[in-house]
Formats: sequence, structure tokens, C-alpha cells
Amino acid sequence: MRRLSASTIVSVAVVIVVLAGTVATSFFQPALAPNALDIVLPLVASAGVLARRRYPVVALIVVLAAVALYYPLARLDGPILIMAFVVLYTAADLGHLIAAIAAGATTMLAMGLGETGGTRHVDDSMFILITGWVVAAVAGGGVTRNRRAYLREAEQRVLDALHGKEEEARRRASEERLRIARELHDLLGHNISMINVQAAAALHGLKKRPEDAEAALRAIKEASKETLRELRTTLGVLRQVDEGAPTAPADSLARMEALVAASGLDVRTELSGPLDEVPAEVDLAAARIIREALTNVSRHSGADTARLTVTNESGNIVIRVEDDGPGATFTGGTGFGLQGMRERATALGGTLEAGPRPDGGFQVVAHLPLNGVR
Repeated sequence: MRRLSASTIVSVAVVIVVLAGTVATSFFQPALAPNALDIVLPLVASAGVLARRRYPVVALIVVLAAVALYYPLARLDGPILIMAFVVLYTAADLGHLIAAIAAGATTMLAMGLGETGGTRHVDDSMFILITGWVVAAVAGGGVTRNRRAYLREAEQRVLDALHGKEEEARRRASEERLRIARELHDLLGHNISMINVQAAAALHGLKKRPEDAEAALRAIKEASKETLRELRTTLGVLRQVDEGAPTAPADSLARMEALVAASGLDVRTELSGPLDEVPAEVDLAAARIIREALTNVSRHSGADTARLTVTNESGNIVIRVEDDGPGATFTGGTGFGLQGMRERATALGGTLEAGPRPDGGFQVVAHLPLNGVR
């Protein structure tokens, strides 16, 4: 069964009270025989009260017109003014504040100009009291409307804040997924490439030069051990479990020799400027870019040698990796090598450029600002 709204219940209660009061008035004033207006005008006002939520302005006009006619023309003194207060409050509450003020002022003016027994209503203290109730009804409707608007605005602000937090959480999660993807690509791509290169060397020299095969197998063992260690570290961070492993990747400019040695290339390294007090984010990004660039030289260039230059100049770490291999194309490994290096550089406010050298070969040049860490 459909439940009645609070507004409907209030409307019905007001109508019952006013009609019952009008009927009771006829018993307390037996000398006054009611006329037709004593019945018609309260019924008309009742219809207006019942429809005040759907047609607030029309109900306002109907009810106040009935009230304005009731007191000078009807013979009984029923409580029809209650209906006027209700529709004035409702009109102001629904946003028709100007209409409520105009209708209330017009009604009170019309009633005040009337006279009873030679006395003007405007000079009656009761008229002043009624005027106060009219003002209170209009003001009360305006206050409740403003309060409701304030609560809606506050609720919307809360929803916007929650939505903003959700968007921020999604953005951070997306950035974290990209970071993890870069870490895994750098880690697995480099080490597995080295394992593949060393395995090929071991197979090639197994019969002719067993000592080279032994060295290659030893390198495979170390590379696979390093891969497993760093993979456990990354997964441990994802699970937020402290298993005693370091919580950050081991790559660093301080381990430059290990980075170069792991590439399997003959790398001519040139270092310039202080590199021991580089911020952790820049240090990690620089080491990862060097690792990935040397891996790509080993994979794609066809060169056995490379040149690595790392300088600290004018507040920037500048990395340059060059080769003179015959490789005509450079895809960056799985297709994400260059993209991953570039994302690392731009995340720090830096740049990375890669392309063929004018005199042959390929080069990667990265600029990482020391003061641009975000």
C-alpha cells in the first residue's frame, strides 16, 4: 500500500482542523446564522491547501483570496487564517518568495482597510499580531528553503570530494601499474636477454673452447640468480610483505661496473662530475636507462662495443649511449624499451632522445634534472 507523504498528512490535518473549527464556531455563536460564504470559502481554501505542493502560486492566490473575502463577508469567525499561513510558508519554501510576499502584503492591506463597528482593522492589536504571523510564515519558508539548499550543496561537496579521491586513487593505481610494468620490463628484458646471449655463446664454444662455455654458463647462473632476486623483491613490494629482501631495486649509478659487465659488451665508460649524491629517483632512473640502452645495443645493433658517457653538468645528469653497429632498425626490444626509458625521463621532468647517428650506429641521449624530481 502506498504511504502518504508528510505534506499530504499536514494538508489533510489543516483542512480538518479549519473545517472543524468553523463548524464549532457556529455552535459558540448561535445568534449568528451562517451564510453560504461561511461554508464555500473554507471549502475553496481547503482545495487550495491540498493542492499547494503541486500548484503553489495558484493555491496561494486562491487561499488568500478566500481569506480576504471571508472576514468582511462571512458571518462566522472560523480559523481559516491557518490555511493562509500554510500556503504562504509553502510558497516561500518552494522558491516563490516574491509571490508569497506580494500576496501576503496585498491580503493584509485589504484586510487592514476594512472596518468593523466603525473601527479600522489596521488599528486593532489583533491585526498587528496576524501581520506578524504572516511575516513569520513567509520568513520560515525562506529559511527552510535556504537550509535545504545549503544541505544539498554540502552533500554535493562531499560527493565531489569522494569522486575526486576515487579519481586520484585510480590515477595513482594507473601510475603504479605503469611503474611496475617498467620495472619488470627492465628487469626481465635485460637479464633474459643476457641469458640468451650467454647461452648462445656457451653452445657455440662448448666443443671448441670449453673454457669459454664455462664462463658463459657461470654468467647465465649469475644473471638468473639476479633475475630471481629482483623479481622476489618486486613481488614482495606488491604484496607489502617484508621477506628480508631490499624494498628497492638494486640498480644504481654506484653499481656502474656491474651494469656494464652484465651487458656482455665491451663498453668504454666515461664519467664526469659528482655522481655519489644523486637523488634516489634520479639515480634509479639513470641506472635503468643505462641498463635498457645497453641491452638494446646487445640485442639489436649487431655491435660488440658501445660507448657510455655519464656527466653531471648544470644540475642535470646527462646519459649518452652510442654504438656503431650495422643494425638498420631499432625497436627497443619488445616494443616498450624506448617508451619505458622516455617515461622514466619525463616523470622526472627530463627528456630522452633516441635515433641513428649521423656517422652510423645508434644513440640514446637522456637529460635528467637533479632538481626536477616530482
